[in-house]
Amino acid sequence: MEQSRVDWPAFITCVLIILVVCIPLALTAETASGLLEELYAFFSAKFGILYLLASVSAIGFLVWLAASRFGNVKLGTDDEEPEFRTLSWIAMLFCAGVGAGLVYWCVIEWAYYFDNPPFGAEARSTEAVEWASTYGMYHWGFTAWAFYCLPVITIGYPYYAHKLDSLRFSTGCHWFLKGNEHGAMARFMDFLFMVALVVGAATGLGFSAPMIAACIAWLFGIETSFGLQVVVMGICVSLFVLSVWLGLSKGIKRLSDINLFLALGLLLFVLMVGPTIFLVQTGLNSVGIILQNFVRMNFWTDPFTESGFIENWTVFYWAWWVAFAPYVGMFITRISRGRTIREVITGMLIFGSLGCWIFYIVFGNYSLSLQLSGEVDFVTITNSIGGDAAIVAALETLPLPTLVITAFAVMSIIFAATTYDSASYTLASGATLHLRAGDDPARWHRVFWAFALAVMPITLLFIGKFAGNPGAALRVLQVCLLVASLPILAVGIASTVALVRSLRADHGDA
Repeated sequence: MEQSRVDWPAFITCVLIILVVCIPLALTAETASGLLEELYAFFSAKFGILYLLASVSAIGFLVWLAASRFGNVKLGTDDEEPEFRTLSWIAMLFCAGVGAGLVYWCVIEWAYYFDNPPFGAEARSTEAVEWASTYGMYHWGFTAWAFYCLPVITIGYPYYAHKLDSLRFSTGCHWFLKGNEHGAMARFMDFLFMVALVVGAATGLGFSAPMIAACIAWLFGIETSFGLQVVVMGICVSLFVLSVWLGLSKGIKRLSDINLFLALGLLLFVLMVGPTIFLVQTGLNSVGIILQNFVRMNFWTDPFTESGFIENWTVFYWAWWVAFAPYVGMFITRISRGRTIREVITGMLIFGSLGCWIFYIVFGNYSLSLQLSGEVDFVTITNSIGGDAAIVAALETLPLPTLVITAFAVMSIIFAATTYDSASYTLASGATLHLRAGDDPARWHRVFWAFALAVMPITLLFIGKFAGNPGAALRVLQVCLLVASLPILAVGIASTVALVRSLRADHGDA
């Protein structure tokens, strides 16, 4: 059953925000880069510590919650069975949480740390190589999934336990909003969420579309261009539209299942035909480094140098996860009915992290091996031409390069689709006044947001093309993410307090 009553104030306001941000950026692409550099330096210096504290707090709270007796509480009635089988649930939560952004960064992230490693390590030293192969796994590991998982519980518990008629970001503060679920404060929180989601979605799609375009250009022997990137964006959006039109079970679930097997097949192929021993040894070494240094990495603020590593990377990633977390929380809430709080926490932290780590271990360490062996100067290509060209240069060294690059491009497109059709679904849910468990937003509403989500990534592609500064688009994203995610942090604290009070009221003090 579909509920079509749109929350028009939230809908119109969010559309206006997209236009107000994108139009000036597109018109002032060449002059805005300097201002954005200053803005990012200001926000990251003043507020970066908040993200580091939030990451530690999120992990600590979830570990306590899973270990407590509240971990046995179900998202739904006590006798309710999970709506989706476990494998499909894992596939959907993984695809929703990572998208094509993972496919892009898992191959090239180490290259940025190779010459600029953390903790004062010497560039291109053995220590630098170890940190380079590890830090991407840390950024996409437990902390990222803790940020994602917290809203699942804070939103999912009141939504199912109190049988609310709307699935929105403000649902997490139900304890404080009783009787005012559609009041001004709730509307404001939902508006913040919608803005943050639009920015977070633009980040992943802004990275993945040029990468997919580079693969297509190699396959057809043509040059990568702004026009080709826009065409790729159109293909992705068309797939989003088809998927959200079909809905959860027929669209998103099927795409997620297909992509899970496609990704596993490609990963296994690279593992078997590549330097298998090196990939496995380096991966295990990185896991050991993370486990041994996890506390240090979470609390490292880089107070004695001006390397900019924390501000440029860790704060950027944490802001990305915070901006994306409400969306992931709402979507996984929708697919997690019938599962216990402990199942959700352990499933997301463990399977989400392991999934990301496998991508970094195989794809990342393969491109690293090409650099160390001298077969491909991956770092130089990344710095001089771009990460997209470097990724294609790495893939074409594999056996059957045409098949590999085709599979990689298809996997990336489907990852983008499964993430952004989920985002379209969640935006439509957030702008729908009444949505009971099991109901879906109106189809036209979901389709509209599939198109709307492409506006900002296209603007970023335009900036990257015409600003004369290759890093301009990334800086736009970083500034927007920091600004959009800061209020989400504040709401996250309130929703966590609301969750604990609600659990204690419903199930007694632990």
